[in-house]
Amino acid sequence: MELEDAFSDFMRRDWQRKQADGTIRLAVIGIGEFARQRALPAIAEGSYCETSMLVTGSPARVSDVASTYDAEYVVGYDAFLAGDHVDAYDAIYVAAPNALHGRYATAAAEFGKHVLCEKPLEISVDRARNVVDACNDAGVTLMTAYRLQTEPTVRRTRDLVRDGVIGDVVQVHGGFSHPLLEHSDPDTWRLDPELAGGGALVDLGIYPLNTIRFLLECEPTTVFATTHSAGGPFANVDEHVAFQLEYETDATASCTASFDAHASSALELVGTEGMIDIESPFGGVVPQEMTVESGDVRMEYTGPRIDEVREEFDYFGYCVLTGTDPEPDGEDGLADLRTIEAAYESADTGRRIDLE
Repeated sequence: MELEDAFSDFMRRDWQRKQADGTIRLAVIGIGEFARQRALPAIAEGSYCETSMLVTGSPARVSDVASTYDAEYVVGYDAFLAGDHVDAYDAIYVAAPNALHGRYATAAAEFGKHVLCEKPLEISVDRARNVVDACNDAGVTLMTAYRLQTEPTVRRTRDLVRDGVIGDVVQVHGGFSHPLLEHSDPDTWRLDPELAGGGALVDLGIYPLNTIRFLLECEPTTVFATTHSAGGPFANVDEHVAFQLEYETDATASCTASFDAHASSALELVGTEGMIDIESPFGGVVPQEMTVESGDVRMEYTGPRIDEVREEFDYFGYCVLTGTDPEPDGEDGLADLRTIEAAYESADTGRRIDLE
């Protein structure tokens, strides 16, 4: 690929290779802030999904949400698990706390429903494996909600890496910070290790972790991590995390994440012949700004902002409608959990951990 051609047809959905007819009816499980502000609007704006049912712990409190998005049914969690209105949806989207993902995903698989599950897939490798096995046994689609894999900037970056525009990738730098308590109460489930499975690494660090795997198309071989918490609301989880990864190609990555720092995200890949810098990749609405250097040539691209959450739902709906296997599948979710568990082991022991 010539660098001058890298930005042609930048917005193309290269995953959209077949005709997809109709829509997938979704039961949205967990009507919290993210579902209300991001997921439900994205579903409504997209082409291949629609919301037909809401599942929540307080059905009476979401009647306005149901009306806004034309959801025909609103049920409690126990009612969902009991199979109420099981014919009203084709698939589920799980936005409940992390430790509850497996409960609803495996129930949906038993009902013969497809599953789009927020990351992390579960709070441990063993529990996530149960989800993967349940969906495989039922023959339903399972997609881990790694939305960055569906949006143009990251996909074009993978094209550039594949085509050797920056040579062999040597170093990757990724960071994501978000001042959690400016947007949530101290009693948020994200600060409860029993519900979240961890802190900044699980909630934020997983973004660069997965995106780098996607871009390099190979697995990390070792991880070294450190965590820090100042106490208070963050006493039981990692408030800040830094982790280093080595990959099968001998590339290395240095990543950070924080629950208590100015909102920021960044991703940079440095190769033997150039570099790629993506502006604010992890915030949810990507500004489509990137810089590419290849040899003596430098180019900058700025495009329209993209709601990667909408792209994610359209991709999932497309996969179900066309029988296409999603790239961010259950095994993808499992792979990241293996690294997360090893990173926490490294932080606890002060040792570099080899990954199988």
